[in-house]
Amino acid sequence: MPTAARLVAAISLALVAWGVSQMVMARMAGITDFGWFVEVNIALGLAVGWMLMGRLARPGAIATLNNGITSAVVLTVWALAVQGGYEMFRLSLNRRYHGLGDAIGGLLENMIGYARVLLNPEIPVALLLGGVLGALITRFAVKMWR
Repeated sequence: MPTAARLVAAISLALVAWGVSQMVMARMAGITDFGWFVEVNIALGLAVGWMLMGRLARPGAIATLNNGITSAVVLTVWALAVQGGYEMFRLSLNRRYHGLGDAIGGLLENMIGYARVLLNPEIPVALLLGGVLGALITRFAVKMWR
């Protein structure tokens, strides 16, 4: 069911995904062609915001804080999985893997490699602050349009 909270949550988490994607691209030296990296992350932000953050919007400071942190973590895990999966698929077309086990191992290697980029202190801070701010805005939307 579409609600104002879901819409506001989707837009706010998409903005967080866009901002963090820009930060990640700045940290990945030597890579100039990111393809659909930003657009895919924005779509993931829209989906996580709509399905998770908007659905979990509840009154209360602790619930709002938990909602923001949870949504930021879920967005990060999904982004790592999707981006790592795409890289695994791209490498599998070049016959880099010799079976399903190798491909799954490659997926995990890609996810870990991308997660290392996220270990820069400003990126987790931006993710968490953006998630909490998005949850606060979503909570405000719940109060406004009840």
